[in-house]
Amino acid sequence: MSFSIGSNLSALRAFGTKMSVTANNVANVSSEAFKKSRAVLEEGRNAAVTVDIQKIDTPGPLIHDSRGTEPVQRELSNVDLAEELPRTIPTSRGYEANLEFVRTRDEMLGTVIDLLE
Repeated sequence: MSFSIGSNLSALRAFGTKMSVTANNVANVSSEAFKKSRAVLEEGRNAAVTVDIQKIDTPGPLIHDSRGTEPVQRELSNVDLAEELPRTIPTSRGYEANLEFVRTRDEMLGTVIDLLE
């Protein structure tokens, strides 16, 4: 049972990190030349959940800027909101499911302790 709670707590941390990576991508959608990151959840030792954060180096769209004396091409962020926002749904559901397990385990332990008293 101790491995079980440990894996749920590591999953909570991992889903929180994954949501933070997505939030950072969304916050920088308008930043020039920003490269998005992707958080990949993996199973580690003792059924713990680990996070591997990878930088996605694909080029962003190019725009022509003619405000100066010479026209310049600028690269925008490679973040696509239509891709990022739907990723938050399974991430938040995974977080909620692991949190509910921890709450239920806490209630069960409280009930056992009440029975023993």
